[in-house]
Amino acid sequence: MQKDEIRYLKSLSKQYPTVASAATEIINLQAILNLPKGTEHFITDIHGEYDQFQHVMKNGSGAIKRKIEDEFGKEISVADKKTIATLIYYPEQKMEQILRNCNEDEEIEDWYKVTLSRLIRICKCASSKYTRSKVRKALPEDFAYVIEELLTGRSDVRDQEAYYNEIINTVIRTGRAAELVIAFANLIRRMVVDHLHVVGDIFDRGPYPHLVMDTLMQHHSVDIQWGNHDVSWMGAAAGNQALICNVIRISAKYGNLNMLEDGYGINLVPLARLAMNRYDSDPCTCFKLDYREDEYDVRDALLDEKMHKAIAIMQFKLEGQLMLEHPEFDMENRLLLDKIDIDKGIILLGEKEYKLRDLNFPTVDWEHPYELSSDEAEVMARLTTAFLNCEKLQRHVRFLFTKGSMYKVYNGNLLYHGCVPLNEDGTFKKITIYDKEYAGKELYDALENYARKGYYAIDAEEKKKGLDILWYIWENKNSPVFGKEKMTTFERYFIAEKETHEEPKNPYYALMEDETVINRILEEFGLEGQEAHIVNGHIPVEAKKGESPVKCNGKLLIIDGGFSKAYQPKTGIAGYTLIYNSYGLVLAAHEPFESVEKAVEEGSDIVSHSILVEHVVRRKTVADTDMGNTMKENIKDLEQLLKAYREGIIVENI
Repeated sequence: MQKDEIRYLKSLSKQYPTVASAATEIINLQAILNLPKGTEHFITDIHGEYDQFQHVMKNGSGAIKRKIEDEFGKEISVADKKTIATLIYYPEQKMEQILRNCNEDEEIEDWYKVTLSRLIRICKCASSKYTRSKVRKALPEDFAYVIEELLTGRSDVRDQEAYYNEIINTVIRTGRAAELVIAFANLIRRMVVDHLHVVGDIFDRGPYPHLVMDTLMQHHSVDIQWGNHDVSWMGAAAGNQALICNVIRISAKYGNLNMLEDGYGINLVPLARLAMNRYDSDPCTCFKLDYREDEYDVRDALLDEKMHKAIAIMQFKLEGQLMLEHPEFDMENRLLLDKIDIDKGIILLGEKEYKLRDLNFPTVDWEHPYELSSDEAEVMARLTTAFLNCEKLQRHVRFLFTKGSMYKVYNGNLLYHGCVPLNEDGTFKKITIYDKEYAGKELYDALENYARKGYYAIDAEEKKKGLDILWYIWENKNSPVFGKEKMTTFERYFIAEKETHEEPKNPYYALMEDETVINRILEEFGLEGQEAHIVNGHIPVEAKKGESPVKCNGKLLIIDGGFSKAYQPKTGIAGYTLIYNSYGLVLAAHEPFESVEKAVEEGSDIVSHSILVEHVVRRKTVADTDMGNTMKENIKDLEQLLKAYREGIIVENI
């Protein structure tokens, strides 16, 4: 053996000091390799739609129902299956409804006995693919012993029957049955989905992204691929002023300013004062809100529209400053304020003049159109301080940086939001970032590196570079998570002609069915073979027009189908999710979720239409996963350690 190898084995021997301990671990790892792989759940473009998100998380995109069906088949009625499913999704609410209709204590006791028996069976089925050690670690502390005994005991074996039944009877007698039902429901959901992938865009449009983030932070195993809307919030939390304006502007546009104020505690009073002072007599007709009548107080609309316009003008100025500071970003064609002839009421785009719908720009100095006015600068300073010092926002954004990345390669699948920037011929587009050229995977890695510097760097110069790149990732034509020639925010506000609103897409979207291109992308990220896939978010699939989310013979799966209510009229559905279990890939197309109340009262669920993307010939095991590959390497190392013990190279520490 080489010296380095012996040094490593000596280090490993501290963890496994004897032949017996090393051999036991080899046996353990080898056995785990033969268990079925855990179920992965893919979700994307949540856009603050907490109720729909929460329900899809609770029902595992239909995985809970499939587990109930697998366990009971025709043994119980469809109504009973629906009831037990709803109980697993919403145990507290469903139990309250059921027990409210029970008249006698004996009836309640019988219900608990039957229900706990069924939950135990489902839980056994769901946890059967895991080691006892992993299941034990997932058990709630209060019921760890009880649940372990119920899961491992045998009620059908005579010697254990009385013991098993007495556990349930005692739980009921001591008044702990309701808590045990809740514990089993939570454990079943935990066992059914082993790992969650969020393929971008948690924020914007919908009203509750902060609640989505709270839920994700409690999840047992999750990764996140950043979307452009996530990056916008990350940059705002890091102090990029253009992105702070963007976050507030989008919140205003969708009637969600209360989310910033109540959800995150951001003080918007300085902005409100500016809006009233500068836009008091302005009808702000170009800045009407896309609010939801059932979730928005229309009495706030007049002020919110003025705030909407005030922050938008500040955003256009601050973005202009970044464009002027970074000519290498190649965004000169997006410098628009200096193209306005206010006297004529027109703007020059290219060679063509367009009439402006709104001519009231009280804070713009036409000699220096990209400079903030003194009152705008004061408001911006206060907003920046508020974002930097918002503890809850910072906690959420740190989680995004810790659990998130620009892309993820996981168990043979490549996950990203947006696109890989391509040339027309399908080759990787070369893009210059701070005097260095990148393409393909290297571009993703470089942008992610700078994004992290924008949040974490101590050096002022490096931090400034990172902050500016966070804005670049949000809306530059070469950003993988944006993937369009331009973002026509200004035109949509101020110009009536629809031709100016167009945002041409990167060639990637025209080449989705080109298998050569898709294989080239997979190979660039270290994947190959028929079982490798790309899971892609960002671009809504228009299902109502017959568009399929499955592209390129199943190698590319676009799973943004309209989780956001703002997109549902366009897509015709309420989002796609993907399940990857040991049997293959199943895509679920969801219809809109009505309410938790209706789900509990009527047992209604999201209506989902499943599409089988791929069914494996041989059931996938842990050995086929990334974790399995790591275990195989560990087994090799442990076998070398055993050999070293037996040859006397390393002495056991008994």
